[in-house]
Amino acid sequence: MKYSTVFFDLYGTLADIHTDEDSAAAWTALRIALYRHGADFATNARLRDAFRREVTRANALRAQGEWFEPDYLPAYRALFEDCWVDATNDDARDVAWTFRRASTQKLRLFDGARELLDTLRDEGRQVVLVSNAQSCYTRPELELLGLDDAFDHLLISSDEGVRKPSVELFRRALIRADAESEHTLMVGNDETSDIFGAAHAGIDAAYLHTDENTGGKVAPQAVRSFEGADYRGLLEFIHAADRAAERA
Repeated sequence: MKYSTVFFDLYGTLADIHTDEDSAAAWTALRIALYRHGADFATNARLRDAFRREVTRANALRAQGEWFEPDYLPAYRALFEDCWVDATNDDARDVAWTFRRASTQKLRLFDGARELLDTLRDEGRQVVLVSNAQSCYTRPELELLGLDDAFDHLLISSDEGVRKPSVELFRRALIRADAESEHTLMVGNDETSDIFGAAHAGIDAAYLHTDENTGGKVAPQAVRSFEGADYRGLLEFIHAADRAAERA
């Protein structure tokens, strides 16, 4: 088996999403959710300023290299403390999820995404999520999408404090999965984060061109490029790589 482990990006690779975190409706929803817990911010502008400040403050002690990824959850919890309200991480997750839902216009799986993951696992391969994302948003979205049990391991950048294309995140994913780079394939839609990052970590990458904003039609550093979420083509490529490895 050439690729015994397959890393997947989530957004734009398995799930089609559109969010607007600058929308007034999203910040109003967050302000109302906080108010219901007793934390009162007079305006959306004051809330946004407080949130940005708390993101910086909450992550000040974390190692911040070139590809540092902050964790928003402590910042959400700190918003309560700004208003002298005691809160738990569950309270923070609740208001974070309120904001995420209000800022999301579209979220759906690409056709065949779950079936692809199930097929790969049925064939005896490990399937690992390696995503640039906020854990407080992505974990409930995985459940919403029906993917909460679809992966053998999850690496979410906010949990790790580092994001793709950092080689460090790919290195951690290999260690977590006890996988070898030469037998691992990264599948993603972002030419820089997914393809460039994997290549520099010594991992083959397959590129899905699903978004004009994340790369061209072909990624030169990918071992294969596909137009759209072509999971059938991807699976055929993986099987062909298996056969070639057996003949070698």
